[in-house]
Amino acid sequence: MDSDSCDRYSIIRHYMSASVRRRTIATGLTLEQAQAHCADPETSSITACKSAARQRTKRLGQWFDGYQKN
Repeated sequence: MDSDSCDRYSIIRHYMSASVRRRTIATGLTLEQAQAHCADPETSSITACKSAARQRTKRLGQWFDGYQKN
């Protein structure tokens, strides 16, 4: 088994404002799952259309979800 297939990733929400701390959204994901999450337009304040995302942007400023290897 390839060691890369056992790697796990976390989704981290990053905020543009330095006063807002980044937040872990999910953990234990495969690379494919993490990439699929981040490819969704709802995972960035610039492309998100849903009400919850728009409200988050109003409250906290611009943001985006990224992934990192655990």
